[in-house]
Amino acid sequence: MELAELARLPRRKEVEGAVIVIKVGGHAMVDPAARSSIIKDIVTLRELGALPVIVHGGGPEIDAMVKRMGMTPSFVAGIRVTDDETLEIVRMVLVGNVSPDIVSLIMRHGGKGVGLLGSSGSLLIARKKPMEKVKVDGKEIMVDYGWVGDTEQVNTSILMDLLDKGYIPVISPIGYDRDGHCLNLNADTVAGDIASALKAGSLVSLTDVNGVMMDPSDKSTLLSHLTEKECEDLIERGIISRGMIPKIRSSLCVLKAGAHSVHIINGNIEHALLLELLTEKGVGTRLTLK
Repeated sequence: MELAELARLPRRKEVEGAVIVIKVGGHAMVDPAARSSIIKDIVTLRELGALPVIVHGGGPEIDAMVKRMGMTPSFVAGIRVTDDETLEIVRMVLVGNVSPDIVSLIMRHGGKGVGLLGSSGSLLIARKKPMEKVKVDGKEIMVDYGWVGDTEQVNTSILMDLLDKGYIPVISPIGYDRDGHCLNLNADTVAGDIASALKAGSLVSLTDVNGVMMDPSDKSTLLSHLTEKECEDLIERGIISRGMIPKIRSSLCVLKAGAHSVHIINGNIEHALLLELLTEKGVGTRLTLK
């Protein structure tokens, strides 16, 4: 899609000057062609006057490395249980592989990217997630997530400085507590925390599903718009489950912090990001408070 064509789309003016936090992850980012296309569209948004901030996951890559090391990935309620060995793998994959690849793609497509993690300018100060009671298969159990954290504070000054200078920040979801301990953070939650702290206009979650569906196996059941009340009802009914739960929870927090909208879209769809943000119909699920 050419810039001149994009400039004529209905919602083009809405993105100009707006901070847009984009969480990229899922199998779409594993496919090299899809990954390159997604990053090219993010650079295009910057050229249109938007201020994109990337928060990346790396679940499929981490799972592959965990299995290569003879271990079994462990999740509870969509959160990766992180012991010492898993934490080292998370750091190695996110900071050593995924982040540099995204930054290089930004450069290849004519933009300027900078890789960051929690210790960069004390960007993400976190606290260790406490043990908690979680319902699994209808039973309540106490879960120790290990080296998993929740964001305590986002220091936005470094992000705003980079945005003002024309850079696209690329953030790995790794935080540090006030004693310097490294913590694995949920990328969806971090994206929401950063969007809230920056008072972003929109949060977009690029994943490998079309959005929220009544039946995950039937694309025709896609829900194009959901309110907060409808989201809570779908979680209670088990229709929104597993890794989609933290995605939805963080999305609702962003809306309550003042964002205009949150979007969940399939990164495998060509130009999904641009179509979702710049056209009236969109291609995924749009969340609003009401």
